[in-house]
Amino acid sequence: MKFTKFGKAILMGALSVGAICGVSSCVVSYTTGYLYVTGTVTAQPNGNGIISGYRIDHNTGLLTAINTLPVSSGGASPVRAVLLSGSRFLYVLNRGLNAQGNGDCTTADPCQNANITQFAVGGNGILTPQETFFSQGTNPFRLLVDTSGNYLLVLDHDSPDNYATSYNPSTNGCTLALGSGVATCGDVTVFQINQTTGRLSLVENAQVTAAGGQPLTYFPVPVNPVDFLMSGGYLLTLTAATQPASFPYTGGSQVWPYTYTSTSGQLTLSQNSVQPLGITEGTAIIAAQSVIYVLDNEPLNYINSDQQAATANSQILAFTVGTNGALQAETDPIIADAPTLSNPIQLMEEAKHLYLYIANQGDNITGSNPESGIAGYNVYSGPFQLTATSPDTFGSGSGPQCIVEDPSDQFVYTANMYDSSVTGQVIDPNSGNITPGRVNTDYPLEGPATWCLINGRVG
Repeated sequence: MKFTKFGKAILMGALSVGAICGVSSCVVSYTTGYLYVTGTVTAQPNGNGIISGYRIDHNTGLLTAINTLPVSSGGASPVRAVLLSGSRFLYVLNRGLNAQGNGDCTTADPCQNANITQFAVGGNGILTPQETFFSQGTNPFRLLVDTSGNYLLVLDHDSPDNYATSYNPSTNGCTLALGSGVATCGDVTVFQINQTTGRLSLVENAQVTAAGGQPLTYFPVPVNPVDFLMSGGYLLTLTAATQPASFPYTGGSQVWPYTYTSTSGQLTLSQNSVQPLGITEGTAIIAAQSVIYVLDNEPLNYINSDQQAATANSQILAFTVGTNGALQAETDPIIADAPTLSNPIQLMEEAKHLYLYIANQGDNITGSNPESGIAGYNVYSGPFQLTATSPDTFGSGSGPQCIVEDPSDQFVYTANMYDSSVTGQVIDPNSGNITPGRVNTDYPLEGPATWCLINGRVG
């Protein structure tokens, strides 16, 4: 089999563009597409982080390594990266390492030397490191840019208050922001982005002041955060009911909405407060157009399209955002994941909004990983009534961490943790099926992949 050739003519006019390229493909007016992958180096100690990069051939989908890449990610254990609109600056979140020198950071054994490293994006996709910035909390693990492109937000699993030697309600930021008796929490660190230089400057919390009248330098969120996203004027934080053993943080069971002010970067806890989801193993919360999807890695008993009882390893919950950020469930909002796959961790809706794909990480094993892969759905029946494509699953490498679409809307790529590879495939626009290409469809990396993003730029 080979990559389908869709012709040399591609759309060159101005297309709509979001503020970031991090969760799904970024569509812009472009002449060249680039794929960036964060990861670690197997042969190096201490979680050495790198960024690999490839130029995408928009006729075949084949990848060619960008000259001078890989480069250092600027720290250990890179876990997320985002790209500003206009493709001028890229930011990588490096989680750092715990005292044992591995990535299993916990509240008791936190990550050290975490940072956000800024890169300038040059001609031919080359990345040049610029400056390094630091979140206010500990164990940072999620990163996003708001829709205006003016603010960058970091989700820290543990706020500075979690490490206080003694509890003082008059100075404890968790208590001041979240209520009496709340002694521990996570936090969001907010930075304003200088549009000329890309430099980040800390945004103080104008909503909460500690003893002495000093504002907090972070925005407390409830304990055990798992993931967060920006949707409209709200920041939604998925949290767990219990403390996870180590990273990656899972067990999402409830969502906390915050009102977000795009002119100042301020966050205010919504009047709705916590919203239980009725689940215990949530892994991610992701927006696709106006729909919020929560991925949940727990068994589901359901009735399939043939009205027969069936079981899936995991599920997807669909919502819209209502008043004060409350999630609104429609009729039958629970969608079964592909029965043969497990551990859904990332979602992509292709550019024409006809198909939706779920990357399932599967088991933590190398080599053959039968529960790793991509589940495909038809969206045209409705975002709350997704129907499986035929076939309903497509291959990937072992342990995909992300799934993205190239700027010409023809190819899909996953970056895979357990076999240290990138997999490129073709989207059939008529059926939504994903099929392998002919040459070098699996591209080896120097170590496990952690994240990927697409850059569609002129140059």
